[in-house]
Amino acid sequence: MKRTILFWILAIVITLISAFYQRVTGPSYPLSGKINFDGKEISYKLERSQETVKNYLIEIETGDEAISGILFWRKFNSGNDFTTVPMTGSKKLSAELPVQKRLEKLDYYVQLSKDDKTIILPKEKIITIRFKDPVPIWILIPHIFAMFFAMMLSTRTGLEFFNKEPKLDKLALWTIVILFIGGFPLGFAMNGLAFGEVWGGWPFGNDVTDNKTQVAFIAWLIAFYFIKKKKNAKLAALLAAIILLAVYLIPHSV
Repeated sequence: MKRTILFWILAIVITLISAFYQRVTGPSYPLSGKINFDGKEISYKLERSQETVKNYLIEIETGDEAISGILFWRKFNSGNDFTTVPMTGSKKLSAELPVQKRLEKLDYYVQLSKDDKTIILPKEKIITIRFKDPVPIWILIPHIFAMFFAMMLSTRTGLEFFNKEPKLDKLALWTIVILFIGGFPLGFAMNGLAFGEVWGGWPFGNDVTDNKTQVAFIAWLIAFYFIKKKKNAKLAALLAAIILLAVYLIPHSV
């Protein structure tokens, strides 16, 4: 297998692994698990992100009509008493969290009871859900594609470090162009539509997602300077690729 093809395969694999890792470790990823209650295994999936278009319907499949449930919720960090909502249904319990404005959050948990026994879902007791406005699919998909395509290009460019005669100029330039498109114009649109804030990173704020995009972009601009000057070009590209991979491994929407 030619080294060039191998490098492209490695870049794709690394990108796919990092995309999966970022997805499942982010604070907006649903919290799911299984818990044993009175001899029955109950699975649950509790959302941590919800659009501001409807209430969030919580459903727990118990398989036991003798099990009842109560949903507890309150405003995030309010210190108020929890509002209680009896869950309805038999064998499949359900209740709704009231929809909130964008950026607002609710703390909630579910209590299941049978006879004199009770359990709490999730095991951590409290889960936080954040509300956001919907983003059109024609912005969401290009943004996601551009960000991970940029990562693939970045990784592929960094792997040129292991070539005796590296071809860096075009790869680095395309990395910068795609990263800029995905992180800035499309990123601005995503933030503005979902949260009402176009840019929350430095120097206007401390949003981690915006700041890590900025760090990765600056790292590649610096690398491109060294590539054009033919000074430590391979090392500069490798370091920029490592920096971008590192910041991508920070969970999204922290």
